[in-house]
Amino acid sequence: MSADRFIGALRNEGLTVVEVGAWRTHNRNHKGPWGPVNGVMIHHTVTHGTKFTVELCRDGDAALPGPLCHGVITKDGRVHLVGYGRANHAGAGDSDVLAAVIAEERLPPDRHANTDGNRHFYGFECENLGDGHDPWPEVQLDAMARAAAALCRVHGWSERSVIGHLEWQPGKIDPKGFTMDAFRTRVGRRLP
Repeated sequence: MSADRFIGALRNEGLTVVEVGAWRTHNRNHKGPWGPVNGVMIHHTVTHGTKFTVELCRDGDAALPGPLCHGVITKDGRVHLVGYGRANHAGAGDSDVLAAVIAEERLPPDRHANTDGNRHFYGFECENLGDGHDPWPEVQLDAMARAAAALCRVHGWSERSVIGHLEWQPGKIDPKGFTMDAFRTRVGRRLP
């Protein structure tokens, strides 16, 4: 999908989209291939504050250069587009999980880190401290579900193509504060 179709899909789902800099060409494609893309991955940021969170996800840091996702979904439900193409968000994860996402089957436990997830997933970083206490406002959860559903709709995927980072990479806990099964149910309600 082109960057224009990407932003169009998000807007068609009723989302408020904020374009951050030259997001259409901001990527890590020089580090490896982008695609085939097989699903949508949801993260929490372990940050708070829109400006700081969006800047961090766009630019990254010395240890992990940006973009750190494709879109940042802030507490107010806005989607800030910070990159398109390969992004440093998924890291290495389990090939069995990828196979289940592609087949849209129940996910197995993530036991291995043997597959490049940055190649295979769209990533949304969602503003939250990730401590299990920071609330997830309804407007944010709705925007997260809409964003995931928008991409599933374009690709003809079901909600089973939406996973959390904790389901992909051993040792990850994000997103924390809701279950991915409940989130997938929310996404599924938006799809035909």
